[in-house]
Amino acid sequence: MSRLTLMNCDPKEISTLGLAFVGDGVYDLIIREQLVCEANRPVKELNLKKVEIVRCQAQAEMAQKLEPYLTQEEADVLRRGRNAHVSHAPKSATIAQYHMATAFESLLGYLYLSDKIDRIRELLKIGATNE
Repeated sequence: MSRLTLMNCDPKEISTLGLAFVGDGVYDLIIREQLVCEANRPVKELNLKKVEIVRCQAQAEMAQKLEPYLTQEEADVLRRGRNAHVSHAPKSATIAQYHMATAFESLLGYLYLSDKIDRIRELLKIGATNE
């Protein structure tokens, strides 16, 4: 499966926070898809479950679980994302968790813009089974 896009762009030329911006949307959409396909639930319940999964702390945990399974290129993107200069962190998370969540989103954005949707799904499946 390839991504829907109006333009082609080189993810290596996009800032880490730009990648995280895309990755945040990608992760949100994949989790929404997963929840809808799992069971027919009321929208309020779907949203509560989604928020639980995509929250900063959960993303940070997922990134840490995935580190051993990343290629060198993916690990480099994750490291760059972790070191990105962020201007704020949510009150419910530590700055370390926020940096790791940003790294996770950067990785997803990078993979998405590299047209590696299957790799995203593979990594998310690995992360979900290692809970």
